[in-house]
Amino acid sequence: MSRGHRSQIKRARNEQKDTRPSAKLSFARMSVQKACFVLDAIRGKDVTEAMAILEYNPRYASGVIKKLLQSAIANAENNNGYSMENLFIEECYANKGPTMKRIRPRAQGRAYRIEKRTSHITLVLNEK
Repeated sequence: MSRGHRSQIKRARNEQKDTRPSAKLSFARMSVQKACFVLDAIRGKDVTEAMAILEYNPRYASGVIKKLLQSAIANAENNNGYSMENLFIEECYANKGPTMKRIRPRAQGRAYRIEKRTSHITLVLNEK
């Protein structure tokens, strides 16, 4: 049943920990599909190039992802000591979050359901 002492389990878990700089935004008020349009445009790109793409992209998600990218860059510089010129976006993905259900009144006493979708967006950087 038991797999070892609690400290041994924690030590083993921390050895497998990912040390790449990253940033995560939970419960972003946009659907996964709309976030993925912007994420697909910056995946694998250099950080400065990705910032330029996000600056001039007209979608709402680009502003949110730009702030998330700035946070990931700050994490890389402060926690890992990386330089911004050497960073690129290794992974970026959006997972489905909880959906808020709302009701919209319609004709003849009926009601339609509106689903306000959320997503969890993750950016992982790495050094060249």
